[in-house]
Amino acid sequence: MPVWTAEDGGPRRQQWLAGAELNLGETETLQVTGRTMMVVTMVVLASPEEVFVLCHTGGDDAVSWVEQVHPQSLEPIATSEKLAGGRAWPGGIAVHPNGDLYVVFGNHAHRLNRRLEVVASCELPRLRPYNSFVLLPDGNVVTKDFSGSRPGNELTEPFDATELVVLEPEELGVVASLQLPEASIARLSADDNDVYVVGTSALWRARWNGSSLTLDDFSAKYRLMEGQTYGWDTVIADGCAWLLDNGESTHKFSGTLRGVGTATAPLHLVRVWLDSGRVQLTEICGLPGGVVANPPLVDTERKVVVGFDSGNGVLAGFRYDSETLVPLWSHEQNHGSHMLLYPASGEFISAHYDAERGVEQLVVRDVVTGREKTRVDTGSPIQSVVFPACGSQRDFYWCSMLTLSRISVV
Repeated sequence: MPVWTAEDGGPRRQQWLAGAELNLGETETLQVTGRTMMVVTMVVLASPEEVFVLCHTGGDDAVSWVEQVHPQSLEPIATSEKLAGGRAWPGGIAVHPNGDLYVVFGNHAHRLNRRLEVVASCELPRLRPYNSFVLLPDGNVVTKDFSGSRPGNELTEPFDATELVVLEPEELGVVASLQLPEASIARLSADDNDVYVVGTSALWRARWNGSSLTLDDFSAKYRLMEGQTYGWDTVIADGCAWLLDNGESTHKFSGTLRGVGTATAPLHLVRVWLDSGRVQLTEICGLPGGVVANPPLVDTERKVVVGFDSGNGVLAGFRYDSETLVPLWSHEQNHGSHMLLYPASGEFISAHYDAERGVEQLVVRDVVTGREKTRVDTGSPIQSVVFPACGSQRDFYWCSMLTLSRISVV
């Protein structure tokens, strides 16, 4: 049975898992099992019974650790030692094809076995956070430094240019690096040996040939108007890269992203054709003050893409074909995190932060119609801006930095 081994389900960031089902019936609902945990970033599964959680502390001398939890009760089974980190920004964890766990957090990378014993560690070249990684087909690890503002450390553009680093998987030695033409705030995406980097003004592509990374002649400038700010993580699907812009001001997150945006141009769904670099911008809701920290969701079976504006509290679906995007539906909803898609049933999971009640809810919708099927409180007192994961028993895991939740169909 396939399991969720990396953030967003893999380097294309398509946010679904082959074989996973929700398929919520008319008389069925969702049940939540929750647990308070410190700065929960994401969950990965090495097998249906092996669930691992990445956590970290804050500040400039932060550390991370990995905890194995029971797949249903979330009770702790084992915990790693504290792993050297650095300046805090959410990192990442993945189950490597060799069976071990790899962690990037702060300016350190670590390899752990499934007993959560450290096998190898390295210090990364720059004294700044490295925001996760992607795995290449040959098993090498590609990571990059995070160039943007953090809470309590507001920077102004132009930010320092980003460097890609390739680590071999055995001892985590650096085997290649590549300086980009500009800064990058977003996380990396990859399609086989092509690594996509959302820069502060353009989408770049670096190609891995087995020994080095090189930029090809692909460069797609998406920042085209005054008042528009930089983009976040990109989804690689249907021959295009899909991302959301106006990512500036996410460091002002204080339990929610609603109302913290500073962009004067409307927030856009950005579509980039990978064969030509052509760019198409489509407004999510047309309002100023938009902000996001995460990617859209693309259903390639139904040709629907879901975008959102966390600053204005709007979630919207669009039908696409080879050339156009047409609005399908729009709802007021305070969504901030990555999403989950169930392609077989056309359901997707998003969130709503209920500010009046001070609790986050999870919402199941039909991707084509936007119709709400059900929603449930997670118990989290803050809005999630991080990573969920599909389970293996009509269930999924939701992380909100203060709370880990397992949501199952009953």
